[in-house]
Amino acid sequence: MGYYVPLDIIYMENALSFFQNVHIFSSLTDIEIKTVVKSLKLSSTKKGDILCRQGDEGKILYIVKEGKAAGAIKLAGGEQKEIVEFNPGDFFGEMSIIENVPRSATCYVKESGSLYKLHKKDFFKIIESNPQIAIKIMYKMLNITTQRLRKTGGLVSDMVRWGDAASKRAITDELTGAYNRRFLENSLEDFLIDAKTGGKPFSLIMADLDYFREINEAYGHETGDRVIMEAAAVFKSKLNEKDILARYGGDEFTILLPETSIDEAKAIAESIRQQMEKLDILKDYDGPVTGFSTSQGVSSYPETAKDLESLKKQADKALYAAKEAGRNRVMCAK
Repeated sequence: MGYYVPLDIIYMENALSFFQNVHIFSSLTDIEIKTVVKSLKLSSTKKGDILCRQGDEGKILYIVKEGKAAGAIKLAGGEQKEIVEFNPGDFFGEMSIIENVPRSATCYVKESGSLYKLHKKDFFKIIESNPQIAIKIMYKMLNITTQRLRKTGGLVSDMVRWGDAASKRAITDELTGAYNRRFLENSLEDFLIDAKTGGKPFSLIMADLDYFREINEAYGHETGDRVIMEAAAVFKSKLNEKDILARYGGDEFTILLPETSIDEAKAIAESIRQQMEKLDILKDYDGPVTGFSTSQGVSSYPETAKDLESLKKQADKALYAAKEAGRNRVMCAK
């Protein structure tokens, strides 16, 4: 590692302009930021520098000022696999100092630059002397950590893919690979907070598979499972990387659409509905249900709802209206 520079009053104002745009400090006042900045140290970095190793004791939280850092985990064969990249303004290493657990990944410098360091002992001094500041910082930390975990192409998906079976069982539905109800309920509020903070829309789709009970009863649970898996594949094919598909239970699915207006969400839902109609997995069965379709209800912040409870109730009400109107259709909250 390179030089260390104490953050004193001489260039406090320059540091302040940077930290005002760092997410974990975004809810702090300028005075509160200056209080925290006094505990930080700035270090130059060179490409290839190892910041911490997987399994090490965690003592430092890092904030990238310039350049890039990355995190990698060791695979079963011994090779390292990069799973996350950190850009200017990003932080990492927080869970090891808060929860006092070993580092979950090896972190290194990907592009030369500089980063700020907050030592564990200094962080706990902030907690003792300025608990309100610490609470704000920790809330933002947990908010960002949750975002990282829920990104389908991000950290958890990669950990799951490379063998973290326990994590997979905790947050995903085993049959479809979609997120599960537990993950959904723990994440919904964070999505809405992000939308409010960023001044962007956020839409919710609730979907049921039409006549699924009849399918199960007529053709058996094995066919029912196949129907669920085929439906999940259609849902996933119509979503972007930032979107979230969750299986709420049985044939019930919920789709979270960040930065998506109600009109855009309706178009996505309609595309899903049309694609679902084309599934022909029941055509050879001699029974009461031969077609395949889905009913969906759509709501959106801030266009139809201002809070989470209203957002969920409106989507559910719209879904009920779609089913009452004859199924195989998309209805939007008013």
